[in-house]
Amino acid sequence: MTGTGPVEPVEPVAPAEPAEPVEPVNSYEPDKSYDVIGVDAPRLSERWNTLPPRTRRATLATAATATAAIAAGVLLAPTPNTSDPPAPVPWPANVTAWHYLGPGTPTTNSPTTTGRFRFAVSIDHGPPVTLRVTGTSSPGLHAHATPAPDFTVHVGRPRRITVEITVSDCSDLPLNADLPFLDVTLRNMRAIQRHSFIFGGAFSRDLSELLHTACDPPPARPAPLPSGSAGSQNAD
Repeated sequence: MTGTGPVEPVEPVAPAEPAEPVEPVNSYEPDKSYDVIGVDAPRLSERWNTLPPRTRRATLATAATATAAIAAGVLLAPTPNTSDPPAPVPWPANVTAWHYLGPGTPTTNSPTTTGRFRFAVSIDHGPPVTLRVTGTSSPGLHAHATPAPDFTVHVGRPRRITVEITVSDCSDLPLNADLPFLDVTLRNMRAIQRHSFIFGGAFSRDLSELLHTACDPPPARPAPLPSGSAGSQNAD
């Protein structure tokens, strides 16, 4: 059998006491030191939004003017002409010139078979040219520059040199030099060339004088008279 018993009185619940305020954990304490690992500047958009409207309009107008000026400068700038290649280095023989100055002074011990001849060598343009005299117009002659066999000539600075020519064989040597030449090796940044420089006039006369001195035979001596007297014949 089921029934309901007497109801016990319930005591009123006391109101909860207010909670105490909790101190934040990461609060800034001025007595402590903090490491600075970076500083973020205000973003451009944030700074732009803080500007007054008049300032923003003036800034946009200035930027537009500067952009237009740069574009005009790019359009009007002259285009470099790359169609013409740089001029090539000239051939050394094409820019070198020789000028005869006259006979040189012989040394005290120079033999009669050797002559000295002075020249001025110049180049018109291009890099320096180094030269060496290797011979002259006949196999019976030997030629070289003195005192050094090689010499270098620069633009605008003609070089005076002396060429020494020695007669070594008179057998097939023409005594009258007609348009004699010098065999020369020339070298610059482009090439090494062999070339013959032809001369006439004064150099022909001076070289002919050397050849006659070295190769003319001495004047023939008169034949000696026979010694003794003619015999006489007696007729019977």
